[in-house]
Amino acid sequence: MNVETMTPAVSGDGPAACEDDAAGVEHQSHVTGKAGAAALVIGAIGVVFGDIGTSPLYTLKEAFGHAYGMAPTQANILGVLSLIFWSLIGIVSVKYVTVMMRADNRGEGGVLALTALVQRSLPIAAPLAYLTGVLGIFATALFFGDGIITPAISVLGAVEGLEVAAPALGEYVVPIALLVLVALFAVQFVGTEKVGKVFGPVCCLWFAAIGATGIGGIVENPMVLHAFNPAWAVHFFIEHGVAAWIALGAVVLAVTGGEALYADMGHFGRRAIRLAWFGFVMPCLLLNYLGQGALLLQDPSAVRNPFFLLVPSWGLIPMIILATLAAVIASQALISGMFSVVRQAIQLGYLPRMVIRHTSANTEGQIYMPGINRWLLVAVMLTVVGFGSSSALAVAYGVSVTGTMIVSGILLLVLARVRWRTPAWILWPAGLVMLVVDTAFFSANLVKFFDGAWFPLAAGFGAFVLMRTWHRGRSLVREQVNRDSLRIEHLVTSLMASPPVRVAGTAVFLTPSNAFSPPALLHNLKHNKVLHACNVLLSIEIMAVPRVSQANRCSLESIGHGFWRMTLRFGFMEDPHVPKALRDLKSSEPDFNPMKTTFFASRESILAKKDQGMALWRDRLFLVLSRNATSATEFFSIPGNQLVELGVQVTI
Repeated sequence: MNVETMTPAVSGDGPAACEDDAAGVEHQSHVTGKAGAAALVIGAIGVVFGDIGTSPLYTLKEAFGHAYGMAPTQANILGVLSLIFWSLIGIVSVKYVTVMMRADNRGEGGVLALTALVQRSLPIAAPLAYLTGVLGIFATALFFGDGIITPAISVLGAVEGLEVAAPALGEYVVPIALLVLVALFAVQFVGTEKVGKVFGPVCCLWFAAIGATGIGGIVENPMVLHAFNPAWAVHFFIEHGVAAWIALGAVVLAVTGGEALYADMGHFGRRAIRLAWFGFVMPCLLLNYLGQGALLLQDPSAVRNPFFLLVPSWGLIPMIILATLAAVIASQALISGMFSVVRQAIQLGYLPRMVIRHTSANTEGQIYMPGINRWLLVAVMLTVVGFGSSSALAVAYGVSVTGTMIVSGILLLVLARVRWRTPAWILWPAGLVMLVVDTAFFSANLVKFFDGAWFPLAAGFGAFVLMRTWHRGRSLVREQVNRDSLRIEHLVTSLMASPPVRVAGTAVFLTPSNAFSPPALLHNLKHNKVLHACNVLLSIEIMAVPRVSQANRCSLESIGHGFWRMTLRFGFMEDPHVPKALRDLKSSEPDFNPMKTTFFASRESILAKKDQGMALWRDRLFLVLSRNATSATEFFSIPGNQLVELGVQVTI
């Protein structure tokens, strides 16, 4: 099996993977009636649009900041506003909301789900499947870099409003931001369901407020409406050339968070997200950007913080409080997204197993990962202290976002060609335009490498190396174990030639490959010298689909003489609860009565050997990850009083 596919330990084949993607619509949230539809739209506003909704806090300020050296003249202001408007239309409205949301993996979105969908559409072991797997992991790694910067820049950008209200408080911005972040991460254990009850209404109030302040600015200077004319964007590039291209590094701040619209599709459905975007969120964002532009046309000195200077003096303190709440919500959405992406990567075999706690009895996707929460808090706090301001962070922000945009665009083109059968005369011109735009934004941000853009790239590269090392290491362990094992049919034949003592009950042997004899079975025979009446070789497969139907959950084959080969399949959005899956089986044989069933697992002791497998430093990294991973039996919810673990030494 190609070890670079999205389902390494796992398979994208099989009945579950072959179901029509349309079957996935049953997994989406469906609420009937006008009240239910309105609740979904409000929920989407509260969770999905937090990141892109806080971009007005710093986008225009950075576009005319010291990093780009762009003077706030009339032509420049209208040119930048025109670029922001057409970026929101082209990237968010067309690419993500209109086109990308068609590329759902059984109702789920996001780059990992898209990668799995693309790979499932390609021939098995195709070279393109290898490439898409690498690209998908790279984009996921970039998302981890984005996950560190987004909470830091959102909270800093909001708290910096204090400098406008009371300049003397400027030295307290960083400490206050740190306190807000500590409070945010400290309440994650209660779950998004409880923390997020006020998200929707607060975000609705936020968008209404920024839209209203924008209207006030537009009324004062209606000339700003000329920014809708794309000729101003063209003129901006003609006049400034390379400087205009570099300024795209600030313009892209307006579309950060666009990926979240696609990634969170599984929670709310494409219809609710589209209604929220076109009917409320995008108009409010455009009004605020235009209002800030109108203020700059009237008073160029307001460039130091046009968002808060646009607000009437009587509303400044309430707006700072509201902006801080909106920034917290944007951060919360990113934190929840981090939990979900890490869970998917674990299920697909790209990260070590970790503790996952469910925080809602009603919503499967609401989870809390204490290890990730602690790691992310430390990383975000160090980022806030290290950069010190939203302006410094803005320079570093766009690289990971635009890198993900390029990868998702490439995967979309592959999907459109191999699955949707889009005609070449439509696909290639549209794809060329999309990739040129995405590459222009990415390259404009890459220019800022030594000014801070190195940070998300370094974080993403570290995550990429870690994920690839874990994936490759697990493959080497499986290969070594299989190499040292007999095929199960040969073992059964040899055992029956001189049968050992058999005892009543069912023994379930957890094994990555049920084609070979598990080490735990051989050790049990060697040391205990007994064989159970019923022996089940159980493999767990995580499929390249979000969820697997009950009809395709299990495959069972009798090998004879009381031996069975079983495979349990789970989707990458499901929890692989093995005892529950066995209880749900309708077959009477084998008998999985908890009082008569014992689970056997091999606890691997892994040794690294030079000039074998990976580079020695990667072997050592894999050993560290392996030692700190949650045990497979805990991850699969195997009860401790039904479990026997037997050690096995593996050299890679």
